[in-house]
This record gives sequence, C-alpha cells and structure tokens, in this order.
Amino acid sequence: MTDRGASALRQSADRFTVGPSSMRWQDGQLIVEIDEWGAPPLVSRVRGRVTVTPRALTAVELPLTPDGAHVWRPFAPDCDIAVALDAPGWHWAGHGYFDANFGTRALEADFSRWTWGRFPTSSGATCFYDATRRDGTRLATGIRFDGQGNACEITPPPRARLPRSLWAVARETRADPGYRPRQVLPMLDAPFYCRSAVRTMIDGHETTGVHEALDLDRFRLAALKPMLAVRVPRRARWTFPRE
Repeated sequence: MTDRGASALRQSADRFTVGPSSMRWQDGQLIVEIDEWGAPPLVSRVRGRVTVTPRALTAVELPLTPDGAHVWRPFAPDCDIAVALDAPGWHWAGHGYFDANFGTRALEADFSRWTWGRFPTSSGATCFYDATRRDGTRLATGIRFDGQGNACEITPPPRARLPRSLWAVARETRADPGYRPRQVLPMLDAPFYCRSAVRTMIDGHETTGVHEALDLDRFRLAALKPMLAVRVPRRARWTFPRE
C-alpha cells in the first residue's frame, strides 16, 4: 500500500485509479490492476491482476455507531476470486468477498477495538462484527447473506477466544457453544492489527473464513506513527502519462 496525493487520483462511474494501480467494473467483474512496490523488508515489485466475480451484490449498510459516522458496506459478501501476480506461486483461485468501510471521523476517535469475521456457508456467507466504542457501548452483530445477496440479522453465537497474535493483539470470534475456534493460516500481523484465516463452527457446521482484530488504542500511540510510514510510504507527487 502507498499513500498518494490528490494528483494521483482519477475516478469515473466504473473506474477508480490511484497512481499506477486501478479498480474497474467490467462485464459484472471487479478487476483490480496492481503495480506497486512491497514495503521493507521485502522491497520488490508487486504487479498483476485480481479478478473478483460477485455471485450477488447487496444494498446493505451497517452503521457501526448510533450517529452513522462509521458504516460497513458489504458490496458482495459471496464472490469467486482469481489472483494472477507476476511472481512464481502467486496464481490461485478461490472463494472471496468485497466490502469497504466508510466514515467521517477517525476510527480511533470512536473505537477502542474491534473484531470482524466473514465465514462462507453452504448458502452464502455469515459475518460477525464486534466492537468496543469509546463511549463504553458495544456493537455485537451477526448478518447472514444468502446466494442472492439478501441479508438478515441473526443472533450471534457466543464469543469464543482465540490466542493472541504474534504482536499480542487480543482476538475473539463467534462459535457454537463448546467449540474452540483456531487460526489455520496467518495473513498479516502488525502491532495493532491481525488478519488470518480462522476455523469455527456455526449452526453445527465447520467453516473457515477471514478474521481480523484491530486494536485502536495501540494504533493511536505516537510511537506507532513512524512504523506506519515505513510500511505504508507516502508519495506526494504523481504524474499520469499523457494520453
């Protein structure tokens, strides 16, 4: 990831471009073209394409705060995905999703921490969102999506602890009573954030999905800001080639 200035941005109804990378809708698919550089210690070219094919699109928006200052938008919670990067071994296809978060305030201003999980089911996907807000209230939501993108709110199964991440970020998810969820694949470990593949049980069925844990108390520490600048470098200037 690279932070870029406004000169690197172009946007139209079906295309979003930031510097040398872009996303576009084409024939019902979201095509992501990547042309970036990896961050230290693995400084190397990251180039290729990710193609996301939604099985259905939703109109669902979940407010994460009572005033709607933060919103989770699951555009396509049930997708097929194909990855083709210009590197040996970085070609694969599987099951995925496409979502985004929007907000009018900084996350750390309104949240202390959250965990989120999206788990595929035989008929679609189930998502859990648990958050502790700065005012002491909690968000605890479960949403089930069917194959047509229809959503219904469900009562989440009980909270279940996961071992802390490599950076000791606290983690939990949801699971049927008596089941102990576990990490089956690490994806990203940072001092304030962890993403991984987690195996859990929902309504008697085991499923493996993407799980994230975010510690915003750590994120807002001044000591972490220089570390972020190393992992996510800033590029103030960008000039598009003349067309």
